[in-house]
Formats: sequence, structure tokens, C-alpha cells
Amino acid sequence: MDTIQSSATAVTADPASTGDLRRLAAGTLMPGFTGIAVPVWILDAYDAGLAAVCLYGTNVASPVQLRELCAGLRSHAPNSLIAVDEEGGDVTRLHYRTGSNQPGNAVLGRLDDVELTAASASAIGHELAALGINLNLAPDADVNSAPDNPVIGVRSFGAEPDLVARHTAAWIRGLEDAGVASCAKHFPGHGDTTTDSHLALPTVTADAATLDVRELAPFRALVAAGGATVMTSHILVEALDPDHPATFSSRILQDLLRGRMGFEGVIITDALDMAGASAQTGVPEAAVRALVAGADLLCLGSDTTPALFEQTLAAITRAVQAGRLPLERLADAAARTAALAGRFPAASAAEIQEAAVRGQGASKGTDPKGPELIDGERIAEAFDVSPAAEKWLAREEPVAIVQVETGANFAVGRVPWGPAAATRAIVGEGEVPDGARVAVVGRGLDAEHPLWTTFARLRAEGHAVIAVECGWPRGGADIVTYGASLAVSQALTSLLLGGGSAS
Repeated sequence: MDTIQSSATAVTADPASTGDLRRLAAGTLMPGFTGIAVPVWILDAYDAGLAAVCLYGTNVASPVQLRELCAGLRSHAPNSLIAVDEEGGDVTRLHYRTGSNQPGNAVLGRLDDVELTAASASAIGHELAALGINLNLAPDADVNSAPDNPVIGVRSFGAEPDLVARHTAAWIRGLEDAGVASCAKHFPGHGDTTTDSHLALPTVTADAATLDVRELAPFRALVAAGGATVMTSHILVEALDPDHPATFSSRILQDLLRGRMGFEGVIITDALDMAGASAQTGVPEAAVRALVAGADLLCLGSDTTPALFEQTLAAITRAVQAGRLPLERLADAAARTAALAGRFPAASAAEIQEAAVRGQGASKGTDPKGPELIDGERIAEAFDVSPAAEKWLAREEPVAIVQVETGANFAVGRVPWGPAAATRAIVGEGEVPDGARVAVVGRGLDAEHPLWTTFARLRAEGHAVIAVECGWPRGGADIVTYGASLAVSQALTSLLLGGGSAS
């Protein structure tokens, strides 16, 4: 921390000009951008001190295009941060068009093998590093204590604090040993919510004692593991700060996370374009509030425009000039972020192209010299298979798989999921042949889910029918997979088709 303190002191010793302030402010910002090519304004922002960019699924059209995009960013800004949400499992950006080749946290938690978890993270890390990406906004360290949580669910390792803590530490180790910075999220814990912070501001009402033993356990594991960064959540935690969401709370970020918990890494905000952060104030004001509270790197969101970026720079500059945001706080945030980029140097543009020639990177999956992909039979060990499903699997009739389309939350996006992502052996609801046994597949199977209408109709027609949940269990399903990634979906399809032929 000595370099950070000296940097802040050097800036405050000589009052900064507006130009100096803008450059410091740019050193705390991480915008996204629209399209599959790097826009000119991002390159101009790099020249003006931009700290980072974050890539999203909408920036990816193909493996080749993604590699060229990353190489272009690296050729212009070799020492900056390029970030991505690559959790593995349901949340993937590199494999947004196909689904992830990793099972995801809930499956890993069910298997409860920390070395397997570390290997999965390492595989992701090797793939990211080969593309020049040096910051991964993962793992999800939330304890999913609310079964109907609309935004966490299978992104969590589980509902038990100790389990989540040990797998969070293992995931961080696997990723960072591959040369990519981790980001445990969403501090101080988004698992006990039933509202999606993309859409509104969730409130956590648990008492302080419960929060300490449940929500904070994985983040203590993060600190112990020396994890590089942590991400804030746009949630109101009444027992910690009844007046400010965590992203804007100095009591949570400074007093608790930095002070009592001893975290010395970089504090990154969740996307500030989310309703839980900026619905009432707008992104520029949210950015100022986050910096004042103690955040270091501000994720602006997937569709940042040049105008919004400029407005945010201007708002931060005005806040310093007005004395609302101390110059020392801004300099500290920029210095911490710069130090993070130095700690995790990225592959150059030439090295990215070299890795492509060797068959590494997103075009081939993991680095062939890195960990192998997890076997489908091993993944299937995590599935919850009821006695009724066991009987169904033992039958000999032809199998029909019907997938009921189910939307996902904003974090997941429009990633292919379920058997439809893994096989062509899917039939429409009105195309099930006589005599077939049927697996009806969905996710988020609450009592109102349309899957149950299909299920009841097929059963009434005389078919042997089971319901398959490709998400967090909410009751009623015969098979629960705890995920819907391509890797999980392939394992599920193999299980369903293994006892008979596809119709």
C-alpha cells in the first residue's frame, strides 16, 4: 500500500488542474461499449487515462472476432485492465453464443471437491489470459439462502456459508494462479434477496449476527486468500447501513470491508446503470457517490455511450472541485486500480495472435496445457435425481425431450441453455410420438411456470413424464441439474438419452 499512499500524497501536494482531475477520474472508470468492434471513443479514452473496459456478450460474435477485438484493445492499451463476467456455468461472455464449457458454481458446490473447483477456475483463467483479459468479475461468493432468489441461484456455490467460503477461496486460487485477477461478488452478500438489483433496490433484513456468520463468511475467505478485488452490491442491508445501499455506504466499504475485515485490494462496483444504483440519480451521480463511499473502479455498464462517459468524468471532476469528493480519495482509487493492472500483466496483441495459432483461447476452449474440461459423468453426480426419475430412466421406451423456453435474468442474458443447446433431439410440445416417455425441461420452476401445463397434458395423454429443473430447485421437479450451461446440458442429455433411443 506504500505506493498507493505516496501517489495520493504526491497529487494532493500540488492542487490538480481540471485536466489532471479528468485523467485521475478516467483512471477509476470501466465502461462497456456497444458493438463487436472497438469504437474510436474508447481508444481516445485510453489515451486520456481510462483504467479499464468491460466486455459483454453483445460484444461477441465469434471466437475469431473476439480474439481480434481483444488484440485491438491490447495493441492500443497494453497495460490496462480488460474485464469480463466469465463465471462459468450460466453466466458466460466468452461462450455467449453457445453456452459455457464449465459447469458453474452450484454444480461445483454440490460435488464439493475444492481441487475440482480450482481446476475449473484455472481453465477459465487460461482461456482469458490467452485473450489478453486480465480481470474476471468472478466468482460469485453469495450464499444463496433464499431459494426463490431471482438473480443469484445457481451462480452461488450453495446455501451453506462454510461450503461457499471454501469454494470461493479455491476458485480465486485457480483463477489467479492462471494470471487473471479475481473479483468476489456481491459484497456484503446478495443471496438473501428476492428482488433483482438490475430492476430495483433489494433490501436485506437479516440481523447483524446472521450476516456475520452467513453473508460475510465467503468474503472473509476472500481476504484470507488474498483475492485481488471485490465487487459491491446495490442492496440495502439494514443492519449494516439503513440509509445507503452497499455501493454507496462508507460504513460498509470503509469501516467494515477495509477496516474490520482488512481487505486491501480493489473495490469494484457492480454496474452503475442498474436500477438499484442509478434509477433515482443517474449514472454520473452514482459514480461520485460510489467513489466517496470508498469504491475504486466503477463499472458503468454494458451500453456506455461517449456522452455518458463524458458526463461521468465531468461529474467526478466537479465533485472534487466542490470539495465533495476529496482529492486524496480519487487519487487513492486511481492508484489502486493502476496497481492492479501492474499486478496482473496481460498478454500483448502479438501474444494473443500467437496463442490462437497454438490453438488456445476462446476458439478452442481451454489452454491445452491447462486443466482439462470436467467430464460429463462427473457433472451428473451433482444432479438431484428422484426415485420417480430413476424409474423413468430405467424404462426402455423411446425418449422425447421437450424444452419449455424460459427467460433468464439480466446477468445471464440470452445464452443457449438446456438440452436444446446440446442436442437436436428436441421435439415441440405437439410433436411427442405415441409410446414415448417424455422429459419436460425448464428452469425456475415455480408453481406458475408454463412447464406444468405441458407436463399435465402429456401425462393425461398417457406418456411417462418427468419434469427437469435446469436451475436452483424450487420444488416439484424429478431431476434438478443446478445449472444450464452447455457442459451441464450435455451431461443432462446424455443421462436422459442413455437408457433408450431418441424419438
